[in-house]
Amino acid sequence: MPAKPMNDDPEGSAPSADENGAPVNDGGTPVKGGGTPTDAGGQADGASGQAADAGGAPAEGTGASAEGTRASTDGTSGATAEVADTATPARGSTTPASGSTTPDEAVTPDEAVTPLIRGITVLRELTEADGTLSLSGLERATRLARSTVDRITATLARMGYVRVGGRDVHLSPRLMELGNAYLAALRLPALLAARADALADELDESVSLAVADRDGIRFIHQATRRRAMSLSFRIGDLLPAERTAPGPLFATEWTATDWQRWRERRAADPRDLSFTAVPPRKYGADARDDEMFVSRTQEAAANGWALDDQLIEPGLVAVSVPVRSPHAVGDHRPPACVASVVSHTSRHTAHSLRTTLLPRLQAAVTQMEQELDRTPPPPPGTPPTNLALWTGASKQRLGRDFIESLARGLTVITAFGEGRPELTLTEVAQATGLARATARRALITYEHLDLVTPTGDRTFALTPRVLSLGFPPLSRTTLPDIAHPHLSDLTSRIHESTSLAVLSESGEEIQYTARVATGRVMSVNITLGTRLPAYATALGRVLLADRTIGQAPLPHDLRPLTPHTITDKERLTHTLTSVRSQGYALVDEELEEGLRSIAVPIRDRSGRVVAALNTAMHASRHSLRECVTDLLPELTATATRIESDLHTAARFTHVPLT
Repeated sequence: MPAKPMNDDPEGSAPSADENGAPVNDGGTPVKGGGTPTDAGGQADGASGQAADAGGAPAEGTGASAEGTRASTDGTSGATAEVADTATPARGSTTPASGSTTPDEAVTPDEAVTPLIRGITVLRELTEADGTLSLSGLERATRLARSTVDRITATLARMGYVRVGGRDVHLSPRLMELGNAYLAALRLPALLAARADALADELDESVSLAVADRDGIRFIHQATRRRAMSLSFRIGDLLPAERTAPGPLFATEWTATDWQRWRERRAADPRDLSFTAVPPRKYGADARDDEMFVSRTQEAAANGWALDDQLIEPGLVAVSVPVRSPHAVGDHRPPACVASVVSHTSRHTAHSLRTTLLPRLQAAVTQMEQELDRTPPPPPGTPPTNLALWTGASKQRLGRDFIESLARGLTVITAFGEGRPELTLTEVAQATGLARATARRALITYEHLDLVTPTGDRTFALTPRVLSLGFPPLSRTTLPDIAHPHLSDLTSRIHESTSLAVLSESGEEIQYTARVATGRVMSVNITLGTRLPAYATALGRVLLADRTIGQAPLPHDLRPLTPHTITDKERLTHTLTSVRSQGYALVDEELEEGLRSIAVPIRDRSGRVVAALNTAMHASRHSLRECVTDLLPELTATATRIESDLHTAARFTHVPLT
């Protein structure tokens, strides 16, 4: 997290107002009766508040005093409200459960944090828009007041979760830390992804892992084959159960309530318009479709596998097998996830998938289950502490534009992770540094939004729906995508062109993959995709220096490009050793006379140098000493920011370098 900028947050004390000044609720619709939902995040948390136990129930014998009182400044005049620190939510305004696939309107608990609900709504709308939406587009999509949208995006930008460029808002890779918290707590991607990738290589077909998300399925891993006709599903995408191969396998575990919820959703959304990852049905579903899914579920229960024969779209076929949980419920082991092999009818029919690939998928699933059986849960370890303390500094710095309760609420999600799949209220409060009352209200809000679920014994766990917060579009990000906004910031600070490059497969050349030019009469003119000899460039030397010299020989053709070019291999080897130890490369007129360049490495999560960042200029603009004293610190700071985003994005996804 950035140095995460405590004052009261006026956002939550009353609904926002529409353009005529009338109060509106979370979704932007008029509030009946002028109710004023409140926000706990910036109140005097716990001061005089009613004590709550780890499950959110008030301690016996305590009175229900108010957590605090706050005045609204967002679209209302002087409205105030008090909220008692009670555990049983009273019925408040009814709003659709954000992200729900059911038609029912969920009753928003009075203790839910309104700014947190609004912030989640903004993130989901950005996700549905594939990661980018204009501020006016967000205003229309969320039906929130423009002032509210501006404050939410300013807060998310301070957290590093979005980037505001001109009139557009873009999701940032740092937002993936929310989905990473769920995937780390789940553990399945860490344990099974390598076997799924190996199966994809063996079969030369796409392989996916999915978990159940109410009456849908959500992908947690994708090993996609790169072809002209390839799959576009992403980690975090939600699909309707009845149009997939994993769906019937999960439906074998459904209760009568689950089936009723599914039928209600089908009736409310017969064309699957709420599932943006799949093409909508041309015509609405009918009773025959419902009967077919029931029949497929019965077959899946009998066979132990299921097929998708072009249910999502023509040409797409899949076969799925459940990966059983190591934890039995009586004599039954429910699916922990489902593994699928997905292909196209130009390569396999549904019949050939079943006859040729199903046995190999079943063998791989057996290995996956053995992996789950023999891998003990990780030790709890040292939990994080004070995750949310930065919010006070941000509030003081940004004032009214920073919604402290939204930032605190989102930080609650990051308290979960590997070794911390289930947390009590006390543990959440300790990890975040929040008062118990504040943490409890965030958990109440998340339970209402189906992002958190109680797991018994006063504990809570994240649900797959956390992946709906930006993960699908960001899971396909590339290193140039990550680097570009940071290059723009760097160029604006140093007033010199900046670039990102990677080493070619041969190790002979560098290839430019991202670049931001400065507006000068005389500047370095290089286009994306340009290749230059690695040995004579600062970018290339940073990349070459990370290679083991004994295993990766130096380029063969060390031609003199200028009178200053190093062409002696022994001298070049010594230079690369110095580059590796000092952490940067400075090349003076070796590629072209008058051209001076300084570069620093970009490292992946393992510490391997995968790219290099540089700035190049005419030798008259910066002396060699100035390159080190003035430009190098800026380059290093920018490289650190790029690496931070890269490490977040690459924790559970593959980030292409080009």
